[in-house]
Amino acid sequence: MMITVTGVGVAMPGVESAAELAAASGPQGTVDPKEILGKKGLRYKDRATQLGLCAALRTVTDAGLHADGELTVEGTRVAVLVSTNLGNVDTVCRVAKTISEEGTYGVSPMDTPNASSNITASEIAIKYGFKGPNLTLCNGPTSGLDAVRWATALLRADRADQVVVVGVEPDNEIVRSLVGGPVADGAAGLVLERAESARERGSKVRAVIGAHTRSSDLATGVGELAETETEKPAAFFAPGTAADELIPGPPRHDLAAAWGELSGALGIVQCAAAVGALESGTDGPVWLVAGSDSDDGVATLVLHHPSRADVELVAH
Repeated sequence: MMITVTGVGVAMPGVESAAELAAASGPQGTVDPKEILGKKGLRYKDRATQLGLCAALRTVTDAGLHADGELTVEGTRVAVLVSTNLGNVDTVCRVAKTISEEGTYGVSPMDTPNASSNITASEIAIKYGFKGPNLTLCNGPTSGLDAVRWATALLRADRADQVVVVGVEPDNEIVRSLVGGPVADGAAGLVLERAESARERGSKVRAVIGAHTRSSDLATGVGELAETETEKPAAFFAPGTAADELIPGPPRHDLAAAWGELSGALGIVQCAAAVGALESGTDGPVWLVAGSDSDDGVATLVLHHPSRADVELVAH
């Protein structure tokens, strides 16, 4: 079963498309959710949720799931997955501090929903009418690529026809104190669906999902990917230089070095940038690597040129 990417959305500082993300050297300014979503309904939403809604809007519009503010597909068949490790930590810390100092009666009822780890995924589903499975992943630097893997599992199991996958991390004082430096303060999104569904909807395929691995160390993960994939990568995305000797030859892109800590958003931002690279002329598969030997695990993923879908669909 072929899984395709049929939508990409970006809400990164100074960047509004996958192609711009692939060519950008780092953040410029900040994302203003009011310019993307309008002012209504933002007052009590935390920064991560606002950024996630921005990326989701651009993603579902790009995929044709929404047109003129209306759903164009069956909402009960659309799942939402969000990857974020730090998303609402500022709210959680603020609520915990209030309870410690004032007791539970001091907590604002407007803060209570935002203290849920699943708040961003829930708000995306509510705003855009998606009633399928709704999940949040927050398991470290591999979280974004893990979310893509979960999305493919939902599609293969026929739990959904489309899956909206969003990676988001906010930048604020509390987050910086935890990670020790600036965070990207942005979001990116994908829509994944089966190739047959994309053909039926007349959707433009932006990329084809290839092999993905999950391992305890970098060498094993990249090695398993090399055994599965027959084509050598034309480019790869990975933080740091540890993968350079394991994937010799193609240029490496380190988004964390350019944008700051991406954490749970890393894998999704990598995917969006890879789609932009494929559309801008990268003539072979793009390998993505998240996590390192010092982390709990390493995840890898391959994105293929959309022409692969054309060949497969013609063959059928």
